[in-house]
Amino acid sequence: MTLLTDAFQYAVMNSDRLLSALQEHMLLVLVPLIIGMGLGLPLGFWTARSPWASVVFINGFNALRVIPSLAILFLAIPYLGLSTQSAMLALTILVIPPILISTDAAFRTIDPAIREAARGMGMPAPQVLRRIEIPLALPVVIAGIKTATVEAIASATLAAFIGAGGLGSFVVLGFALYDNSVLLVGAVPVAILSLGAEISFSALQRWVQPPSRSDA
Repeated sequence: MTLLTDAFQYAVMNSDRLLSALQEHMLLVLVPLIIGMGLGLPLGFWTARSPWASVVFINGFNALRVIPSLAILFLAIPYLGLSTQSAMLALTILVIPPILISTDAAFRTIDPAIREAARGMGMPAPQVLRRIEIPLALPVVIAGIKTATVEAIASATLAAFIGAGGLGSFVVLGFALYDNSVLLVGAVPVAILSLGAEISFSALQRWVQPPSRSDA
């Protein structure tokens, strides 16, 4: 309990630094996430329809997933230096695979009979996509975005090791000072952000879930 009290007092005394670190952390998460969705969503839609694109991109990005985030950070340093850009590049590479793979799975697993039935009713392809395929795929797509967001929030903590700031700066400082209360000032907000993202996206996922036949 004393440790939490010390951490709270340190956070209050350094509230300006904490707020600044929180803003940096959110930027480190949001920018890669936006880029990741901008690339992963259309690629996932394409790979679900193209066997050769699936082989190339799914296997390629799956291979990237085995590389630790910290390794990607340090690989970016020779090209971008110790900077926020290096961290954002590493985090972008981190978030694309779950978004791409979930989008691919979401559209690939739609029953072809549903598409055929929609076309048989006279729906053109764009309308089938908008009114049938996207609503059916959306829960799985959101699950991938949720995974990417939680991973980005946690991994953005590592950005502090290359001087990119964020809440990880308190974790690094805590290690340097051998002070767990300072470390908690960075770790606890990261845990809260991750939990908040998990709960929010799970709620959104349930909200967009099409009703089952038993609910109809």
